[in-house]
Amino acid sequence: MINYPLAADTWDEAEYDAINRVIKSNRFTIGPEVELFEKEFAEFFGSKYAVMVNSGSSANLIAISALILSDKYDLNPGDEVIVPAVSWATTYTVLHQCGLKLKFVDIDIDTFNLNLDVLESAISEDTKAIFAVNLLGNPNDFDRLLDICESKDLVLIEDNCESMGATYKSKYTGTFGVCGTFSTFYSHHMATMEGGMILTDDEELNDIMKSIRSHGWTRNLRENSRFATKKDDFYELFNFIFPGYNVRPVEMEAAIGREQLKKLPNFLNERKNNGKYFLELFGQIDSLNLQKNQDDSSFFGFPIIFKDKEERQKFINLCDENNIEYRPIVAGNFTKNKVIEYFNYSIFDDLTNSDILHENGLFIGNHHFDIKKELDEIYNLLIK
Repeated sequence: MINYPLAADTWDEAEYDAINRVIKSNRFTIGPEVELFEKEFAEFFGSKYAVMVNSGSSANLIAISALILSDKYDLNPGDEVIVPAVSWATTYTVLHQCGLKLKFVDIDIDTFNLNLDVLESAISEDTKAIFAVNLLGNPNDFDRLLDICESKDLVLIEDNCESMGATYKSKYTGTFGVCGTFSTFYSHHMATMEGGMILTDDEELNDIMKSIRSHGWTRNLRENSRFATKKDDFYELFNFIFPGYNVRPVEMEAAIGREQLKKLPNFLNERKNNGKYFLELFGQIDSLNLQKNQDDSSFFGFPIIFKDKEERQKFINLCDENNIEYRPIVAGNFTKNKVIEYFNYSIFDDLTNSDILHENGLFIGNHHFDIKKELDEIYNLLIK
């Protein structure tokens, strides 16, 4: 019996001390810990601004909503947004919730990210944005992606919820688009129970996101923000300027995040070492298709595409017998889910590669400590 979980606990006494610090402060709702975590997170990744919310899913919702509300970006309800056919549900549902039309495009069978050749052909007069996903830690080809966006005057947004710490040409993913989203859910690169973050270099977009995070009011905005009128201190306490939400984080999550951020470089180093070993070891099996590292993946997990569905099922059976946790590669080809009946969407050309991944693929977890022994055991199990 191997006993290999999908994710493992990354906390020690530092996180529990942080929780106790918040308890002693008697301030539990959004406050100074959130503000400090936002500042430290932005500095770590080299962005000007960070906005913390209660989940990576909410991060996507706030980012898309803010782009629509901003008069700097040409993105409005009814506009078309190109998305890869393989990602998590809330890459797509937030676009639906914001009244946008989704255009699904096939993935590259090697990187599992957007197929940029197909993407270029898919762009129409109605296309206003590309919501690129860095899948399972793997960066997109941002040189080419940014060239496409610039030449077609498209807004680039990054769903980076699975790829914290990945880099493309030494620049962190999540910082290439006008905004990038992150998740700090338990199974991700750093864990704050629940939590999400949005990075941007756009000061005004930062203001809008902080407003709609908290009901759409002006309270807590910068004094020199054009949205903070400050004409009447009394009415400014409850002054609503945008259709907002309540997706605020709590102080405990931020306090934990500050401790996790200190450990993140070591977490990433261990994950990358494990990832390189996995590729070297499992790459010896010619019948497997492994995710090709675009540049410097942060290895959320280890996706594997088998030669056919039958081979995948055999491996699943072995995993069940040996208590090895596994999952579909994110949500597989998302267009196969019933929920898209609610969407305004189109599918460009065909989704051949997404179908192959959907039918023949799965992934196993990665961890923040050395797992070479466990990978050897899984490899030996597989080749049998």
